[in-house]
Amino acid sequence: MSEDSALGELLDVLSDEYARDILAATSIKPMSAQQLADECEMSEPTVYRRVERLRAHGLLEEQTRVRTSNNNYSVYTATLSEVSITLDDGAFEAALRRTDEESFPGEGESDTADRFTRMWEDL
Repeated sequence: MSEDSALGELLDVLSDEYARDILAATSIKPMSAQQLADECEMSEPTVYRRVERLRAHGLLEEQTRVRTSNNNYSVYTATLSEVSITLDDGAFEAALRRTDEESFPGEGESDTADRFTRMWEDL
């Protein structure tokens, strides 16, 4: 995939109002599909379609919440904290900053350890 098509796909995802609403809501706290549907005033199928698209582009992370009644469910958290687009010498460049880059800068922890820590803190 060329850089131009990757930038185009990213801009296409971010141009979707529903996707932006989901990112905004999940940047505050992890939310389930039902919570997102209520918070963002959209249907659950719309939430799931946007969630899958956001996850495919690495802009949203899924976590499983465990209930004692064996009725586990997923919550979603935005991983995007910043997007910048620059025009230099006739070419556009996009840069993404993810929240986990800010959470554990330079600590050298593995992704699995970081995710386990965040999961444990969210319980």
